[in-house]
Amino acid sequence: MRVAPSADVSDHVDIGGGSSIWHLAQVRENARLGSNCIIGRGAYIGTGVVLGDNCKVQNYALVYEPAVLGHGVFIGPAVVLTNDTYPRAINPDGSLKSAHDWEPVGVTILEGAAIGARAVCVAPVTIGAWATVAAGAVVTRDVPDFALVAGVPAKRIGWVGKAGVRLVEADGGWLCPQTSTRYIETDGALREATND
Repeated sequence: MRVAPSADVSDHVDIGGGSSIWHLAQVRENARLGSNCIIGRGAYIGTGVVLGDNCKVQNYALVYEPAVLGHGVFIGPAVVLTNDTYPRAINPDGSLKSAHDWEPVGVTILEGAAIGARAVCVAPVTIGAWATVAAGAVVTRDVPDFALVAGVPAKRIGWVGKAGVRLVEADGGWLCPQTSTRYIETDGALREATND
């Protein structure tokens, strides 16, 4: 494990072996980072956030609690995972809101998914396994496994495989041009083809 001297890491964090936390990053209490995670410069990992193994959180990304990231998730530079459905600094009576005045909601990102630079995921949403959120997108609803979404608000514009490359249509299904893996689409969902 490597922690840069300028990083602010709580004493109450569980950090897996081989992980690195770079300059000016902050990791809050009760966060759990899996093995071989990389937390980039100036990134923020909120209280109780959970990261699986082999996750990369790039520079200046903000991962607010109670986000949960599966294994192998990529969070691009300056990505924001929100946690407040109705954000306000004050209550209706004008008093400053405290942690007890709202219920945090989280973003869940499943295995292998990638969130592009400066994208915003508005909680509560789930990003499916191996999906890709394009840079600058604003995600306001759940994203299916293997979906490629872009825009504001984000909409599915295609499919990607586990290599992250956009799939091409072939023989009534979908094919990864990089790995030659075949995928089958059924009722708006995609799955890897099996040899049964």
